[in-house]
Amino acid sequence: MKRNPIAGRSSFMGCGLNLFNDSDLEMIHDATLEVLEYAGLYVQSDEAMDIFDGGGCIVDRQGKNVKIPAHIVEDSITSSPKKIFLAGRDPKHDLVLENGRVNFCPFGEGVMVIDPYSGEYRKSTKADKGNVARLVDALDQYDMLENTVAPRDVHPEMESLHNYEITVSNTTKHVPQPCHDKRSAQLLIEMAAVVAGGKEKLKDRPIVSGCTCPQSPLTISAGCGEPIIEYARANLPQNILSMAMAGATSPVTLAGTLVTHNAEVLGGIVLAQLTRKGAPVMYGSSTTMIDMRQATATVGCPELGLISAAVAILARYYLLPSYVAGT
Repeated sequence: MKRNPIAGRSSFMGCGLNLFNDSDLEMIHDATLEVLEYAGLYVQSDEAMDIFDGGGCIVDRQGKNVKIPAHIVEDSITSSPKKIFLAGRDPKHDLVLENGRVNFCPFGEGVMVIDPYSGEYRKSTKADKGNVARLVDALDQYDMLENTVAPRDVHPEMESLHNYEITVSNTTKHVPQPCHDKRSAQLLIEMAAVVAGGKEKLKDRPIVSGCTCPQSPLTISAGCGEPIIEYARANLPQNILSMAMAGATSPVTLAGTLVTHNAEVLGGIVLAQLTRKGAPVMYGSSTTMIDMRQATATVGCPELGLISAAVAILARYYLLPSYVAGT
């Protein structure tokens, strides 16, 4: 089992960026609870609304609005495991996500590539994805294999299934696999069970994890909520990751964006915990700033670094494993 070096603890073995004291974190948390309880989330899945309703939330089905009382949010944070096991197909690539451990994986999802043989700038293909998987499998610096390039030569509605098939065939590391609807989540779990040797073996050695994205501002679509439910029911790890853009889909200020980002992620975590108490979840972020001149998401800007450091601190405040995307 692989445990990478410790970072972020008081041993002073590395460096870090500490943006908040305890009072700052409490204010962000309290503001988040206020948003969830009084503004609520726009939930587009009837099944998710049923679960929220059954868990004690205030559900307006006509307006698709779900208001989550503070005690339910607090209970869901408490019931979420603070340590998560991610299995590789080869046990030497097994990972434990826990406080202070830092791991790395590639991120995407690229839609164009420069062909390594011809130099042609072209659309990415399923074969490209398999080639990248073999490369990452050989690089010790990468601990697992996230989505890298999009297989643009397959039907878009089947993309997540093709993604998993070509990736798991070419790596022995853990594979997080996003999906975009209930049926694809169910099929991905079935595929992973076949690779693992059965559903019970998959529960013991989760070689796949889910990844879903609440939409900013404050929305859980059917394509987000229903995969959350399926992975929670299967007791498989999943990453609930907001992709807010400060200045566009969230407030332009760092504090304001952190509150809405936090509400979106915690809303997804509540749904997972109401589905199955103790379901393993990661606190995710691909939140950044918008470039107001180009109307594009900026990756690599100073604000992204600040946001990424801030969400990691928030996850640590909640005793949750975090996943932070970006450069």
